[in-house]
Amino acid sequence: MYSFYVLLVLWVLVLPSAPALAEQTGGSQSPYFVVLNQDAAPGALPLRDTRVAAVINGVLATVSVTQEYANTGQTPLNLRYVFPASTRAAVQSMTMTVGERVVAARIQKREEARQEFDQARAQGKSASLLEEERPNVFTMNLANVMPGDTVRIELVYSEILVPEEGTYSFVYPTVVGPRYAGQGGGAAQATWITSPYLPEKTPYPGSFAVKVELSAGMPVQEAGSATHELDIKWQDQTLLTAALARPEDFGGNRDFIFHYRLAGKQVESGLLLYEGPEENFFLLMTEPPTRPAMTEILPREYIFVVDVSGSMYGFPLDTAKTLMHDLIGGLRETDCFNLVLFSGAARVLAPASLPATGANTEQALAFLDAERGGGGTELPEALRSALALPRDQDRARTLVLVTDGFIGAEKEACEVVTAQLGQSNVFTFGIGSSVNRHLVESLARAGQGEPFVVTRADEAADAAARFRQYVQAPLLSGVRITAEGFDMYDLEPQAVADLFAGRPLVVSGKWRGRPEGRIHVSGKAVAGPYEKVLEVGDFRPQARHESLARLWAGGRVARLLDRDTPEDKAPITQLGLRYGLLTPYTSFVAVLEEVRNRGEARDVDQPLPLPQGVSNLAVGGGYRSVPEPGLTALLAGLLPGLLAARLVRRRRNG
Repeated sequence: MYSFYVLLVLWVLVLPSAPALAEQTGGSQSPYFVVLNQDAAPGALPLRDTRVAAVINGVLATVSVTQEYANTGQTPLNLRYVFPASTRAAVQSMTMTVGERVVAARIQKREEARQEFDQARAQGKSASLLEEERPNVFTMNLANVMPGDTVRIELVYSEILVPEEGTYSFVYPTVVGPRYAGQGGGAAQATWITSPYLPEKTPYPGSFAVKVELSAGMPVQEAGSATHELDIKWQDQTLLTAALARPEDFGGNRDFIFHYRLAGKQVESGLLLYEGPEENFFLLMTEPPTRPAMTEILPREYIFVVDVSGSMYGFPLDTAKTLMHDLIGGLRETDCFNLVLFSGAARVLAPASLPATGANTEQALAFLDAERGGGGTELPEALRSALALPRDQDRARTLVLVTDGFIGAEKEACEVVTAQLGQSNVFTFGIGSSVNRHLVESLARAGQGEPFVVTRADEAADAAARFRQYVQAPLLSGVRITAEGFDMYDLEPQAVADLFAGRPLVVSGKWRGRPEGRIHVSGKAVAGPYEKVLEVGDFRPQARHESLARLWAGGRVARLLDRDTPEDKAPITQLGLRYGLLTPYTSFVAVLEEVRNRGEARDVDQPLPLPQGVSNLAVGGGYRSVPEPGLTALLAGLLPGLLAARLVRRRRNG
């Protein structure tokens, strides 16, 4: 009886407000929950297995991802699955296997690939389509998966592993966190954002496996993972394989991070060369200068912008608070600071920055500690509010953003930062088990700062210490890359940004003629002028470095996407077609040329697990401007049934 009246009250409160909320959000799309039960339709979870095989040779990683889908029902299915990728991935091939038949996908312009896929679906042919929604978010579409079918999709991509402070990391993201679409605009029209999620703590029925083969070329001092328990087998000091120690425990709800260090904390540096039939490519990696002890540091102004939205509720916000205690607690009294908290709206600690006295830092931390997490994630508006605060012209300003990045308005946020270039540099901290790395890396790049990712609370102190070290001064500024006797061109990046972190300088490009001559790397280090010279003749072109072509093209695409003007669509498309790369404007499509379905097919969106540590508040609920669609629908469905059942019971008793 009590539960009936509680539901009745909720129904009265929620349903009348639903149209108003829909009008307020302009009909924007948002993620939603699906609840699985024993009566769930067969095929509701078609993705049965994901297997990742990474082969790391030196600093180049080649990764194969195999997704296995199965239709266990009696009805043909059309499937859609939204999944993440590394922000550095250059996707180069896709194959579709249906039973024993293998079809190699072709790269086409996005509109043409979609048209071919839609036509194949309408004709009853089995087909697959891979599209890029963001540099780190892909959509897999499958058409006419017949009852009893098992369909395997294999993707292959390459990436460069760049060490930081002597540690190499291979990151494989496993799940796309639920994105907040905002109050309209481009993000609200992104259909991939409307993805179904399983409620937190719901067991995920699929399987996930990872295997890493490392051939470092130098002795490896240590290897492991802070995110997954690994079974590591050493062949010698330079060769090892690593796999999940407990594959039966589903590990696909958080980033897989494999890290290793070379003996003596060495960093592989030098020149990789590839001589192709039409073009030649190179990759330059050179160690950064040594970071000296800082004796005199100029006072700075710090603006901390902290995400307290619904997706940060619980573990992410607790981790963010731990980090902020380290960051604010480490300020000097000669510094000044301010604190901006944001969810659906931004709240500022003070009208102007405060001296970093003990009393002011305690006030700021109490302001933050009172937050529990709830509401939307209006990041662009929060950045505007932070950058509009009065500035102390005698101090260098640094903006520090702390967020999980679960928004769809990445482009708008980057535009806000780019518009104030030169007024403040931007450092970003991604918090959680499945950070939107595209956002935190893009904002830091746009703000000429550095990104950090904190996956666990016990990593916060180290991240805060590295931030304090980085922000003191760039390791290398005014970087120039020149050559004598070596004809290099089309360098990426075209201009090398100041280097804050202890990571190698990485430049790729093309070359003509003979592999000889010298490359000069020069700039200004903290201790004075810096120059390093590489003798090109010490390095030989190797066929196994053929992935340098796609990695160069991927780097150029990434730079053009950061700028993202209408004029960039044509060159990005040309790069995708020429080098066989997945881009926002080129897609992979595969069609099995056989009519297999002469009837209807049911559309299914593959439900995703919530990232580890993320609460249900990330998908609607809480105090957010976009209503959680599942709640209204659930109450709308439950109440009429309860009322009917109550009337029947009263008639029987009467």
